[in-house]
Amino acid sequence: MTDSRTLNVPDGLEGERVDAGLSRLLGLSRSKVAELASEGHISVGGRAVGKSDRLQAGEWVEVVLPPAREPEELAVRAEPVEGMRIVHDDTEMVVVDKPAFVAAHPSVGWSGPTVVGGLAAAGYRISTSGAPERQGIVQRLDVGTSGLMVVAKSERAYTVLKQAFRDRVVDKTYHTLVQGLPDPHEGTIDAPIGRHPGHDYRFAVRNEGRHSITHYELLEAHRRASLLQVHLETGRTHQIRVHFSALRHPCCGDLTYGADPKLAAELGLQRQWLHAVKLGFEHPGSGDYVSFESPYPEDLRSALDRIAG
Repeated sequence: MTDSRTLNVPDGLEGERVDAGLSRLLGLSRSKVAELASEGHISVGGRAVGKSDRLQAGEWVEVVLPPAREPEELAVRAEPVEGMRIVHDDTEMVVVDKPAFVAAHPSVGWSGPTVVGGLAAAGYRISTSGAPERQGIVQRLDVGTSGLMVVAKSERAYTVLKQAFRDRVVDKTYHTLVQGLPDPHEGTIDAPIGRHPGHDYRFAVRNEGRHSITHYELLEAHRRASLLQVHLETGRTHQIRVHFSALRHPCCGDLTYGADPKLAAELGLQRQWLHAVKLGFEHPGSGDYVSFESPYPEDLRSALDRIAG
């Protein structure tokens, strides 16, 4: 059953874009409001308006919301995840080596395997903190990114680890193969990241985006690509992919962010060459510093061999 709402635009939203203003009034994401506008579900005076139209104070806006999503759509399905390796396990946390094409947790539009589903299938009991489909998750990796993730098992671990990621005291090290040779060979990318204005599921460097800092250094230089070591100071969605795409050195295989499809095919890549190789932090129970490492999976190793050959 659809839900139709009629809203009066307050003075404070005078001149705001439809997607920005209504996201605040409705408590929805800006991209969701933009989607509603594109489908003709937002109107003023019986006339459909677009996401970039401007709101006028005092006008009445009608919004037709889709039926509420059934909770079971985001339920955790306990199913084994092929290739997911347990790197460390204790009473407080479990560290996994996530394969590519596996999501951290269930989400709308994703029907594939998840880390939480794989842990449930293996009999692990994780923290009940967080949204039901994200319980225990204190960090995420993109579906197409492989490597290390820590999942909280106790409520204390969830709180401590979540705060550590917020405070930026977790050491997150990635290796990525990017097209070309960045100049300088070592540096810091300090550029805000926000949602891409034309693509709901992409991000971009934008003046109004969130503060984002990426540090990198060259490990290997090849004729058409460079292997970099990357340390994240912040942890924005798609941060490494967006930052190097903005420098015109996209991650090899990352067609979403401008990688050369011909080179990706030559290297046998079906996803971005990006791997979380090391994760270090204070243990949520003992307080001792712990760190974990992950080797390259076969597809990334093979691509690296090909580019070096």
